[in-house]
Amino acid sequence: MGASIAVAGFASACGTEHIKVARSNPLYRGAALFSQRCGGCHTLSYAATHGSAPNTRTAQANNGPNFDVRCERPVARVLYAIENGGFSGAYMPQNVVVGQDAIAVAKFVATYAGGQVPKATGIVRCQQQPVGSIPASVTPTATAAASSTVASSSSVSSGGGQISVGLPDVKAAAGNPGHRRKKRT
Repeated sequence: MGASIAVAGFASACGTEHIKVARSNPLYRGAALFSQRCGGCHTLSYAATHGSAPNTRTAQANNGPNFDVRCERPVARVLYAIENGGFSGAYMPQNVVVGQDAIAVAKFVATYAGGQVPKATGIVRCQQQPVGSIPASVTPTATAAASSTVASSSSVSSGGGQISVGLPDVKAAAGNPGHRRKKRT
């Protein structure tokens, strides 16, 4: 009888991974939204999601990046990706979350992504890079965020204290994915 209770307890625990951010944490809302809206394509252990392909050779086109091993900072870059369907615009829907929800997800991803990046000589660890902030002057819409120039300094709490960052224009912070090369003739 004891063995059947143990098996039943073990079986009920399968597939019940939970969000690893405390409900009292201000970033919990972003973790829950990420789990609901992004978890089908992206992996991030803090949100209990496993949407990325475990093996890149067998990945499907809709398997998004594994954010456990990919650093996503600054937060303005993450917001840009949310609003514009990633950086390729091929598979991720634009504005998968919008408004304050998009900001909550962007802050969560920027804070917790990259936690399992392997150590490498000469590479700055993700946790040592500034999270940045989303200035009040940037409204969470694709048009405003893509064309706004931000020259202010502000801070965001990353759980371990305040990080102060001055952000350049949002396109530059996002790696300027709007830049296209001219075709050679």
